[in-house]
Amino acid sequence: MIVDGLEITATEEKYLDTIKELRLKNFSKNLPFLMLSDKLPGGQVYREFVDGRIELQEVVTIGSTYSSNVLRVLTDAEADKVRREHGLF
Repeated sequence: MIVDGLEITATEEKYLDTIKELRLKNFSKNLPFLMLSDKLPGGQVYREFVDGRIELQEVVTIGSTYSSNVLRVLTDAEADKVRREHGLF
């Protein structure tokens, strides 16, 4: 299988299938899907919502409490690129 121009192994394909299932499960419950990326600075994540919007968020930890701040909403083209990079498109 080829994802974002790279051939992936059977193990990686199985992992990707599991991620896709988890994403759809979240969406079926109207929950966002969290995407981590080594291309983002530490503490930043992508959060994809059922409506297709992807937000770039900063996760903040204060003691044992986590919160997130929206840094910006990605454009449709940026969102598609992120999905492609994560094998979700």
